[in-house]
Amino acid sequence: MKYNYRITKGEQMNILINCINVVMHIDKYLTLLIQQYGVLTYVIIFLIIFIETGIVFMPFLPGDSILFAAGALAGIGSMNIFTLLIVIYLAAVLGDTANYYIGKKIGKTILANKEGRFINKKYLIKAQKFYEKHGSMTIVIGRFIPIIRTFVPFVAGIGKMNYSKFLPYNMIGGGLWVSLFLGGGYFFGNLSFIKNHFSYMLIAIIIISLLPGAIIFIKEKRKKGEDDENDVSNTEI
Repeated sequence: MKYNYRITKGEQMNILINCINVVMHIDKYLTLLIQQYGVLTYVIIFLIIFIETGIVFMPFLPGDSILFAAGALAGIGSMNIFTLLIVIYLAAVLGDTANYYIGKKIGKTILANKEGRFINKKYLIKAQKFYEKHGSMTIVIGRFIPIIRTFVPFVAGIGKMNYSKFLPYNMIGGGLWVSLFLGGGYFFGNLSFIKNHFSYMLIAIIIISLLPGAIIFIKEKRKKGEDDENDVSNTEI
């Protein structure tokens, strides 16, 4: 017997609300992890960042927020900033490396498959277009765009870029991403204004991170609209 289970809109809404709740209170969840698991918290953070960057069908984990919150906790001595820097940097670089090889091995098969069960092909196609437009620098730029950053190394693996060329961009992008968000949390996360509005700060980080992707999407929509208008005009002529 075959079962075709689909998530209802109500269930989707509940998942979304739970995700927003986790992101808005990520600092509290991290504090609980530190209290319960101590040094194992570094392992948990490593796994979250590795999965977000390395597993192509898990692009929705709150990487930017975790980095900022972890940096803020390091700023008050709850975590060690240098250990965090090494752990998260390794997770980011190794995650992208894993994603690159997943793309190399099964990427073309997934693209050829019309029904993407585990991967949203719309995001994959957007990442591919982004890669075609910006070339190798996509690996660096894509780090700062949620969702896109999960698909970029996958797309690079599908393409003709060899790993020796991919690795330097991966290392630079990972270093910049970790330094910016972890450093931002460490140096600014405990300022009185930010501390009193920490949840809103995390939302602002997400919105700012999504802006480049939103701008690209709007530009593509406009360009498509203009192309459609030109096609209609040419047909009439």
